[in-house]
Amino acid sequence: MNRSELVSALSERAEVSRKDADAVLTALAGTVGDVVAKGDEKVTIPGFLSFERTHRAARTARNPQTGEPLEIPAGYGVKVSAGSKLKEAAKGQ
Repeated sequence: MNRSELVSALSERAEVSRKDADAVLTALAGTVGDVVAKGDEKVTIPGFLSFERTHRAARTARNPQTGEPLEIPAGYGVKVSAGSKLKEAAKGQ
């Protein structure tokens, strides 16, 4: 499902216009992005998903073509965890 299909499905289920559904989806993505960028708290949609910023330590990797070691600096990533209702849906229940 791509973004336009998601917006259509949301607008039908919530009985709102596609424009309103798209605005809500855009606002949700922006809000989650802002909170994750700050890194001081976790965003949780109970039973569905949670998002949090994680720290990755610096490490040494190997270039697969040349075999030379290279240093990868410390940085940040995002951890996305599925909630219980989403896990059940994935099982087909």
